[in-house]
Amino acid sequence: MRTFNWFRSSAATTVLGAALLGIFGGGEAAAQGRQLTLCWAAWDPANALVELGKDFTKRSGIEMKYEFVPWTSYADRFLNELNSHGKLCDLIIGDSQWIGGAAENKWYVKLNDFFDKEKISMDDFVPATVVGYSQWPKNSPNYWALPAMADAVGWTYRKDWFSRPEIQSAFKVKYGRDLAPPKTYDELKQIAEFFQGREIDGKKVYGAYIFTERGSEGITMGVTNVLYNYGFGYDNPKKPYQMQGVVNSADAAKGLEFYKELYKCCTAPGMTNAYMQEGLDAFKSGQVAMQMNWFAFFPGLYKDPNVGGDKIGFFVNPAGANGHFTQLGGQGLSVVATSDRKDDALAYIKWFAQPAVQQKWWQLGGYSALKAVVDAPDFPKSAAFAPQFLESMGIVKDFWAEPSYAQLLLDMQKRVHDYVVADKGTAQQALDLLVKDWAKVFKEQGKQVASQ
Repeated sequence: MRTFNWFRSSAATTVLGAALLGIFGGGEAAAQGRQLTLCWAAWDPANALVELGKDFTKRSGIEMKYEFVPWTSYADRFLNELNSHGKLCDLIIGDSQWIGGAAENKWYVKLNDFFDKEKISMDDFVPATVVGYSQWPKNSPNYWALPAMADAVGWTYRKDWFSRPEIQSAFKVKYGRDLAPPKTYDELKQIAEFFQGREIDGKKVYGAYIFTERGSEGITMGVTNVLYNYGFGYDNPKKPYQMQGVVNSADAAKGLEFYKELYKCCTAPGMTNAYMQEGLDAFKSGQVAMQMNWFAFFPGLYKDPNVGGDKIGFFVNPAGANGHFTQLGGQGLSVVATSDRKDDALAYIKWFAQPAVQQKWWQLGGYSALKAVVDAPDFPKSAAFAPQFLESMGIVKDFWAEPSYAQLLLDMQKRVHDYVVADKGTAQQALDLLVKDWAKVFKEQGKQVASQ
């Protein structure tokens, strides 16, 4: 594999050293007129990053500009920018699945030499985020990003509804157990069925909100939370690209059947193509008892005047018949290889990696991946959702990060949506077809696809 390493130029190393001395040695005048553009998605954590970045500008004199686009166009916008070798972005917070393509296509600066020089150790970050956001190839000491925004799928629930005596009593009569946040998917389905169509405060409500969006990544990022816990895998860890019997195992098919059952029995009408925003809207409007979504949105939900505070509760993605995992989200911070401001961009990464900055990042509504922040004794008490976030980051799994991930994702989006939402075929047939789709992609990429 060819890699791109800006630091192999000794002249570049000299420039970087001078830049860091000027920026962090009180030389604000030396940075006069400099600016960096950071590219990311438009969502609540991006607003927190803008606030945080004011400290960088104050200390370095380098102005920060931001290019934020909605999640629905985030991948298309920035993957096109990177692939065309554009100069819009100096820094980019790129999705975890991009890392393979970014490394092999030389979109990002390899950061190993920089990390060594600045004594930034990947051992100081949550392991799952290092593998998920920074490494290519996976589980190798080759780093293309700094873990920037730790994230995973979690759940919110209407704590105020769960605590009502009449609802608690009715649930116990029906199921013979106390109503509480579910630990397993079987429990979650029971609770969802219980709330489905129930009238609360004069309004008909529904059991659960789950991802069903087909166009980008939504239904895949939803269904995997069940599939992982029923035994689904992407390939055999001992035989790379052996998917037969792993992707489409009988247990995986049962997990896909469960997701469809949950969709059919217990969601609101019309949620045939719904993802993050639709879930937030459904929960904020008092439509659903439970909601699947990314932890990144939970600070905003907790502050919501109608459903936040004492009315909202959080729980970890439930366990299934064969495991307990959740879908990894989140992104890493990278220097774009075509940037003309690599020295200043690297200075930003050095600043962002500092423990004090990472602590403030968490306090503002971002999600730090630094162990010094999340392993601190008081971290579980720092936010209502902090314990669940911490537990979730210990059980995450991620989608393919291969350079061909986009086609792999579209294949899964189609097969799963066709079965779950459009009622085409069986779960086993959907997964069998997915294995064929993925095998074709990998063979076209020159990969050796192992048989069972």
